[in-house]
Amino acid sequence: MAQTNEFQHDLADLQKKYDPKRTELKSLNDEIDKLTKDLQDQGAKLTDVERATRARTIDDKKKQLDRVQQDAQSDFQNDMQQLINSVAGKVGAFMTDYAKGRGYTLVLDASDQQNATVLYAVPSTDITRAVIDGYNVKSGIPAPVAQGAGAGAGGVEAPQPQPSK
Repeated sequence: MAQTNEFQHDLADLQKKYDPKRTELKSLNDEIDKLTKDLQDQGAKLTDVERATRARTIDDKKKQLDRVQQDAQSDFQNDMQQLINSVAGKVGAFMTDYAKGRGYTLVLDASDQQNATVLYAVPSTDITRAVIDGYNVKSGIPAPVAQGAGAGAGGVEAPQPQPSK
């Protein structure tokens, strides 16, 4: 599912959607770092009241950063789950039609290598690439343009089902 053009395209859109939030978080973090450095550099020259006021400001900014970060993470996870559910449902329906149309009686998901229940499978029975390619054609979504190193699914591990006949 994660290898389909549709998922890759929608994931890139999702990441772009959250770029402003990442920028906001970086800016807020940079501001906290600057305020902290300034307090350390000027601490001896400040009065106790000024030092306490600046420390309180830093603490308030840290709390704000934590709230914004938690909200952004929760929103991203919810959007990611919706994306996964949407594409997985479509790919699942396509895979079912594909398997039925070719006379398969069983398709196994061997993508979880630690808990895989497949002890042996002839590589020629692996329909993973055929299902992905067929779904990509059906969806009409072109492959994403390759980006530089480090670009990708943002740390998302692509599940790789390895069905067999």
